[in-house]
Amino acid sequence: MALIPSIFGGRRSNVFDPFSLDIWDPFEGFPFPSALASIPSSARDTSAFANARIDWKETPEAHVFKVDLPGLKKEEVKVEVEEGRVLQISGERSKEQEDNNDTWHRVERSSGKFLRRFGLPENTKMDQVRASMENGVLTVTVPKEEEKKPEVKSIQISG
Repeated sequence: MALIPSIFGGRRSNVFDPFSLDIWDPFEGFPFPSALASIPSSARDTSAFANARIDWKETPEAHVFKVDLPGLKKEEVKVEVEEGRVLQISGERSKEQEDNNDTWHRVERSSGKFLRRFGLPENTKMDQVRASMENGVLTVTVPKEEEKKPEVKSIQISG
């Protein structure tokens, strides 16, 4: 584990967060644009809960996303729908105020931003997306359009 920080420059946004290494861009400083230059810095911030855990299931009626966001209020989470059938879930957990008189024995809870994006299939009703949050679990429901069953017409055989 000690080799990883030295390979990637060892820059940490938060010394208490093992996932807070800044993203290393091997092309940084080259004369051509960097691969990471087009990504907004807020999306590159890995001091996030880098992987907000998400379950995505499809039922006959809808696509249902469940996101574990313990300790967050609904005001700290954004659910957005973009053109091209993209569902975006983002938010931020603020750092606790540090008091210089406190002695920390363990810091395991992460803070920072998270951003997850999902491309949805053609059969979704993007204008009817619903979201609710209960006990730290965000549930986003994206209804599906009813499948049109092919009309079968019986043809009478003569003769």
